[in-house]
Amino acid sequence: MSTGTDTKSTAAEAGPESGAHTRAPAPVREPAPAREPAAAGEPAAVREPAPVREPAPVREPAPVREPAPVREPALVRDPAPAPSAPAPAPAAPAALRAVARWLRAAALRSAAIVALLALWEAAPRLGLVDPTFLPPVSEVAAAWWELAGNGQLAEHTQASLVRSFGGFGIAVVVAVPLGLLIGWYRPVAVLLGPLLEVFRNTAALALLPVFVLLLGIGETSKVSIVVYACVWPILLNTISAVGNADPTLVRLARSMDLSTPRLFQKVILPASVPAVFTGIRLAGAVSILVLVAAEMIGAKAGLGYLINASQFNFAIPEMYAGIVTISAIGVAFNQLLVTVERRLSLWRVPA
Repeated sequence: MSTGTDTKSTAAEAGPESGAHTRAPAPVREPAPAREPAAAGEPAAVREPAPVREPAPVREPAPVREPAPVREPALVRDPAPAPSAPAPAPAAPAALRAVARWLRAAALRSAAIVALLALWEAAPRLGLVDPTFLPPVSEVAAAWWELAGNGQLAEHTQASLVRSFGGFGIAVVVAVPLGLLIGWYRPVAVLLGPLLEVFRNTAALALLPVFVLLLGIGETSKVSIVVYACVWPILLNTISAVGNADPTLVRLARSMDLSTPRLFQKVILPASVPAVFTGIRLAGAVSILVLVAAEMIGAKAGLGYLINASQFNFAIPEMYAGIVTISAIGVAFNQLLVTVERRLSLWRVPA
């Protein structure tokens, strides 16, 4: 009995303690917090690699999609201007503007001539002048066309051009080298200066009877008078061109030990071209004028002969046709010389 009581008492005494110890597992059961791994889902924290799934930034290749600029095939579409081909369109207006400028310039240059022709046509028809001595320009044109049609104009023009250009060519060949020589060597200039002054002031037509007496009435006298008349403008302008060559360039060339021929080639001749061609152009005009006067005195063909014969026969429109032909030849010849001068003066810098 005592044993049972002792056991109960012991159990009662021990009960609280053993119960406490037995219930202590409850906090151990508090693995409920241990279950908190499930609740805490710390694996979820491990799942937080979801941010690692932030390869979404790796999807930032979306900027790589920015090859949309690579879609700059739009640039390939830039050939679109090629199909649209209005690019040639600006070229056409540019060409039209150039043609318009040329036409305006031509109209400006020819305005005075057109006005003269209009006055020439109107004055005889309005009775301002006697149409017998100054027929309208339309009648002169008709006479010119008739002379051209029957071959007379071509025959007379050929005869005059052969004489004129022959004498002009001889004058150029003689006067240019002589002018260079006189202009470069002072002793030669001193020796020939007085003689040049005498003959340059003697009119060519004043010597025409002398040429006819010495050389006859044939072609020789006519060509010789043309040569004489053409020599002086070329010679005097060439002498002036050589004398006015830039002395600084001459000294510089000499300091480079250039020989005299090379000095002429590199310095004197280029510097002399403008003045020499001025003399040549003057000589070209003189060659035609003097020849016409020579043909009026003694010739069987030529524009001078045509003018003189038309006057004697009172064929006034034919006379004016010959005069107009001479003027046209002079203008064309002068323009040819201007073109040659520009070709030989490409080195010059325009002012």
